[in-house]
Amino acid sequence: MGHEFEFPQEALVEAAPEQVWEAISTGPGIDSWFMGRNEVAGGVVRTAFGGFELPESAVTAAEPGKRFAHRSATGEDGRFVAYEFLIEGRDQGSALVRLVTSGFLPGDDWQDEFEAMSRGMEMYFATLVEYLGHFAGRAATPVTEFGPPVGDWPRAWELLHAALGGPPSPGDRVRFGPGPVEGVVYFRNSQTLGIRAGHAIYRFLQGFHGAMIAAHLLFEDEREGEGERWRAWLDELYANGT
Repeated sequence: MGHEFEFPQEALVEAAPEQVWEAISTGPGIDSWFMGRNEVAGGVVRTAFGGFELPESAVTAAEPGKRFAHRSATGEDGRFVAYEFLIEGRDQGSALVRLVTSGFLPGDDWQDEFEAMSRGMEMYFATLVEYLGHFAGRAATPVTEFGPPVGDWPRAWELLHAALGGPPSPGDRVRFGPGPVEGVVYFRNSQTLGIRAGHAIYRFLQGFHGAMIAAHLLFEDEREGEGERWRAWLDELYANGT
């Protein structure tokens, strides 16, 4: 079976088109809001996430300050994913950013994969908006850690929300994690949670293959062992199993 999809998102950001272009078309820029480590070179976008190499994505359009697009190769089963960014400059140094994620998901279970992908893309796009509004021009160090296997996702989220002082809503101030750290919730949906601090963006994602993922972005020098601290925190949070 399978399913062809198109998932559009757009937002007005308090950043100039040049800043948006830097964020969507360079490795350090993409590192600062998307997933893992990224490289844009030789007409190809490469992404490594938590030790996994994603399929290369060929650049199909590059109009500085206006449009950037790239697309993975089509697999034998028809699978591919494409991203297209459109930028429109607005008054007072702002810009309208539109992202259309499209492609084809094979198999009879495509609905589950599409749900995970769309909830994740909502988080990543919200992070792009947050990055441009608060950290534009700065490069992040990604920290990606996987928690223990999860079998009961409602319980896993309940435990994480409890660690933040209760179910959070955008705008809430929270205190959590090793340290601990403090920040403001900027996004939440059924499978992700995003928190902005003065020096970092902290994100938790429901991994499609069964683990809670800490996918954080640090905008200052990374402390030695930062990843290990977050992995230990996730291990302790879910020590009794989910």
